[in-house]
Formats: sequence, structure tokens, C-alpha cells
Amino acid sequence: MRKDLEHRLQERCVTWFRYQWFPYRYLLFAIPNGGQRGKATAGKLKAEGVVSGVADLFLAMPARIDDKIYHGLFIEMKSPSGYQSQKQKQWQLQIEQQNYKYSVCKQFEQFQKTVNDWMHATTRS
Repeated sequence: MRKDLEHRLQERCVTWFRYQWFPYRYLLFAIPNGGQRGKATAGKLKAEGVVSGVADLFLAMPARIDDKIYHGLFIEMKSPSGYQSQKQKQWQLQIEQQNYKYSVCKQFEQFQKTVNDWMHATTRS
């Protein structure tokens, strides 16, 4: 049930982004690491480079926030009662050390604010 809530929230957020920020619509994309898969498919994906704990979405636009330049924004989508796994927390720490921003969004409005703030801070010309 929680995964379905996350799916619907993420779908709504991506749809909103693609209309709201149309010129940049394909710079926000999903990283399909989650979900239930058969053993054979899971093995193939792991061999292709799937890494446990990686965030759900990536916005491939740099931004300057408080005089710090970030290379891009990773977004982890969670249901209102959802929480990060230990692997997700570990991955977050590693990615933040590489000058990427990481945000957990549990509500549509939170996603909108996170993305709008980011887009207004982008270093695009």
C-alpha cells in the first residue's frame, strides 16, 4: 500500500514538473531501483549497475545555494508515513559529500517548494 502511495505521489510530482518547468522537462528523471522483481531480472539489473539505496529522482541541473554550488538534486519520494532505509541514508551521505543536494519529499507541496527553490537557484544562463 505504501509503495502505491509513493508511486502516485511521484507520478503527480513528475507530471507537475514537466508542465511547470517545460523547457527542462527531461532533466528530471526517475532512477528505477525499487520494486519487486524476479531473481533473474534483479541479477541482470545489478550487473547493469543498479545500486541499492539510490534516490528515486534526479534533477540534472546545477544550482548555487548559500554560495555553494551543487551539481544536481537527488529526490527520494516517500509516503507520508514512509522513512529512509539505512542504505538510503548511507547513500545520501556519500552523495552529499560529492556536492549533490539530496531531499526527501513526502508531500506534493513539499516537492513543489523543493523544486521551485532549486530552479530559482540554478546556474543556467
